[in-house]
Amino acid sequence: MSRRLLLDENLSERLVDGLAAAFDEVLHVRTEGLGGASDAEIWGFALQTGATLVTKDEDFLRLSMDLGWPPKVICVGLGNASNAKTAAFLLANATTLQAFMDQQESGFLLLQPKP
Repeated sequence: MSRRLLLDENLSERLVDGLAAAFDEVLHVRTEGLGGASDAEIWGFALQTGATLVTKDEDFLRLSMDLGWPPKVICVGLGNASNAKTAAFLLANATTLQAFMDQQESGFLLLQPKP
């Protein structure tokens, strides 16, 4: 199973290079020509490319519940975190993310720091 990530607009393009070592491929919506695209367009692109969407936008939970999966969605619950903190958080949870991406029966993951 592909471990391709598609980062949503609410995550920085600067995360792409930092995450590349842990995943097969890391894309960003802006570099794929989807800057300003609707959630439905981003959803369609993730579906078409076999990517797991990584976002901070809870609207994708609704889409996941309404449409099912694929694509899989990872919602990052970090709030207003720096790029360095976001990258470190995602890399620290890379094993969890990879396991989620490999699961057939799961379509949405809310990833939050432990209290």
